[in-house]
Amino acid sequence: DPGMTTLQPRQLLTEEDYLLKIEEFGEEFSASMGAEGIRELLKKINVPAEVEQMRHEILATQSETKLKKYAKRIKVLEGFQRSGIHPEWMVLEVLPVLPPDLRPLVPLDGGRFATSDLNDLYRRVINRNNRLKRLLELKAPEIIVRNEKRMLQEAVDSLLDNGRRGKAMTGVNKRPLKSLADMIKGKSGRFRQNLLGKRVDYSGRSVIVVGPQLRLNQCGLPKKMALELFKPFIFHKLEVMGLATTIKAAKRMVEMEIPEVWDILEDVINQHPVLLNRAPTLHRLGIQAFEPVLIEGKAIQLHPLVCSAFNADFDGDQMAVHVPLSIEAQMEARTLMLASNNVLSPANGDPVIVPSQDIVLGLYYSTRERVNAKGEGMIFADLDELNRAYDARCVDVTAKVQVRIKEYTLNNQGEWIESIKRYETTVGRALLSEILPKGLAFSHINKALKKKEISKLINAAFQRCGLGKAVIFADQLMTKGFSMATRAGISICVDDMLVPTEKIKIIHAAEKEVKEIESQYTSGLVTQGERYNKVVDIWGRAGDMVGKAMMEQLGHEPVINRQGFSVNQESFNSIYMMADSGARGSAAQIRQLAGMRGLMAKPDGSIIETPITANFREGLNVLQYFISTHGARKGLADTALKTANSGYLTRRLVDVTQDLVITEDDCGTLNGMVIKALVQGGEQIEPLRDRILGRVCSDDILHPETQEIIIEAGTLLNEDLVALIEQVGIDEVKVRAPLTCETRHGLCAQCYGRDLGRGSLVNMGEAVGVISAQSIGEPGTQLTMRTFHIGGAASRATVVSQVESKSNGVVKLNQVRLVTNIRQEQIIISRSGEIIVTDESGRERERHKVPYGATLLLKEKEKVKAGQVMAQWDPHTRPIITEYAGEVRFEHVEEGNTVAKQIDEVTGLSTLVVIDPKRRSSSQSKGIRPQVKLLDAQGKEVKLHG
Repeated sequence: DPGMTTLQPRQLLTEEDYLLKIEEFGEEFSASMGAEGIRELLKKINVPAEVEQMRHEILATQSETKLKKYAKRIKVLEGFQRSGIHPEWMVLEVLPVLPPDLRPLVPLDGGRFATSDLNDLYRRVINRNNRLKRLLELKAPEIIVRNEKRMLQEAVDSLLDNGRRGKAMTGVNKRPLKSLADMIKGKSGRFRQNLLGKRVDYSGRSVIVVGPQLRLNQCGLPKKMALELFKPFIFHKLEVMGLATTIKAAKRMVEMEIPEVWDILEDVINQHPVLLNRAPTLHRLGIQAFEPVLIEGKAIQLHPLVCSAFNADFDGDQMAVHVPLSIEAQMEARTLMLASNNVLSPANGDPVIVPSQDIVLGLYYSTRERVNAKGEGMIFADLDELNRAYDARCVDVTAKVQVRIKEYTLNNQGEWIESIKRYETTVGRALLSEILPKGLAFSHINKALKKKEISKLINAAFQRCGLGKAVIFADQLMTKGFSMATRAGISICVDDMLVPTEKIKIIHAAEKEVKEIESQYTSGLVTQGERYNKVVDIWGRAGDMVGKAMMEQLGHEPVINRQGFSVNQESFNSIYMMADSGARGSAAQIRQLAGMRGLMAKPDGSIIETPITANFREGLNVLQYFISTHGARKGLADTALKTANSGYLTRRLVDVTQDLVITEDDCGTLNGMVIKALVQGGEQIEPLRDRILGRVCSDDILHPETQEIIIEAGTLLNEDLVALIEQVGIDEVKVRAPLTCETRHGLCAQCYGRDLGRGSLVNMGEAVGVISAQSIGEPGTQLTMRTFHIGGAASRATVVSQVESKSNGVVKLNQVRLVTNIRQEQIIISRSGEIIVTDESGRERERHKVPYGATLLLKEKEKVKAGQVMAQWDPHTRPIITEYAGEVRFEHVEEGNTVAKQIDEVTGLSTLVVIDPKRRSSSQSKGIRPQVKLLDAQGKEVKLHG
């Protein structure tokens, strides 16, 4: 309160100012420090009057920042007005104390106490408060009282939120104390730790082992564990059966483990699903329900096919078991979460229950064909005869034979029609046909089954025969795969890693090229950067060539056929089979084993230009080993760092999308998005069929030639309709999309389309937002974990230096400007030129971007064949091309002023480099622009367009 003085209300005074003003005005004005002063000021606020004034100010002001400030202020004031709280109550006069149970004091052995940090913080507040009280009673000097008040304020601040203001209070061991706010906020705070995620009873965890004898919806549960988990149910049953009179008696019986208890346990477990969960739960398939089967031992048995959904392996992973108690929970677990109901991935609609590793290897081996195998050319009347011959070891599993096979097709009345057809096939494929579900043709398995083919096979079974049949089929495939892999007797040995004979030649050629580049560099024809790029490029190419030669050599072997001629057949080399079938390993890994390790990356991502020419079979020398460690360590460090970021990304995605739920069937919008195939750089990244499958079309789809309606608007596009669209040659379709949905809250089913995890139109209430967030987050986390498996080998794509046509057709040029050089070559001088290839009817088939300075190898309207090179360029140089012939004149090119001479230490050659205007010494040269001008034959300056 300024009173009659010249001071302003709410004016801030420093200590010296205050003393001067006291001398000048005496006690005419009142000023105070700390919370007391603020409380006095808050008392003076008249809330309704202030709100009115703010409203006038908002209408009067033009400034953006003031508007924001006023809007915030009015929001707070209106809050006060509505709730009837006085502003001065915002300053605490009484400090509430947390109940002692939440800040325990625990005696340790040795007479010491372990205490909660809050006790410490409260103690400081009480001590300082009491001291202040005593000082005030003693009428201590102002300066001492003021200091004590400041310390009390700090103590209270620390108690509420330690470290928010000033330095954090620390305890005995220099650790910041945990304040009230810390107990609430963050991952380990009250909300996220205890309220959103609690520990639950009726749960357990154990190591998982493989259970190949289980059915897909079963899991093996250790007896001890099951006894503990289902205790209450057993007690109840014991009482109902009259074996125990009281709960106490029942308890004793269970503890003694009398034989009846085990029978009752079997009975209780029957038809009672349990939930299995593996951390980290990255998507909804991380928790699934299974029917328990009692087993001896202490490890949980898991069905091999659900491993990929949990991302589990048997190297010591643990899983948690939870028991759904209520009837509703059991029903939900059974209908929604049972493993056999979650065949498709909610992220992409492909089957997740896909055989992997041993199973794939077994199926692949048994469906391969070997030239001149035992029993080749035999003919069998039916599968029984073939089985007898196979059991009697008259035929080999890979032998080529002829068999009559029964097939079933559905007729229009929905009846199965049996037909018998004679197939040229192999023994393994014919034996595999025994487990084919009705409705799948034998042609589906009459080929070498690799991982992708098996996935397609299960997908086809799911679509044609329904969920139940597909699950049984997958289970039988697994059994067959395991048994065949065992019989195949595939192993790994050093001699399987064949080092290609051309390796030495390729490496010598590369070394020669590198020498040439080095000599060009020393004579000053290329710069340091170009030399590095070209060297890395040469070695990258050499590595790929060695890899290619190695796969060629591994993948084929000469054999003698029945007629006595030598033929090339696909190899039965075990390492090659593992990679080719998709069971384990990849061409890149085999290349490191038997080809050459190739270029390695430094931790900062740059590539070391001397490659490792040795492979693991030959062994590395000390230098090569040292270079390898560089990249391998980086892989490990990256994995650790990226996983956390990736998890955080998922969390943020879920935060954004969690309120997107399907709330109605149809919002009735007429809008949609026109979808074409996704093409980039002339390459089709995603075909039209994949982009429109499972969407609802928003307009009628017409036949391009006859213009009749082939699909009506509002139809869900399934596999057959998409195939029809492709067949008639439509290249864009307008479909409903979530972006154009007009539902007020959430989305409508028609705009969303198919629920990929179920294969039908999405149901009401499905939380599609969370599913989408998990579908992006889950592969993200997986990718970061996968980096270190290759072990730091530099993955640098060799630079593109030409464009090839992928189909036959006619060339069209789009936005291409050309000049002809001395060698009569067409040089492109436009920045955004494109080459388009069209078919006979003029429809665009492919489109390629071509860079500035590329040489065009054909003319407009010329016909091209697939694989023909249309343009080529040097990827490492950036030319500037003149459009006219004539002379060149330099302007303002003054050495030491606008340009500097740089001498290369290695080559001793000098180059002129323009100095950046900001770095030029004299002020007048800063405005000068060095230029290169073109003069025509008469010596006049040529003005270039643009």
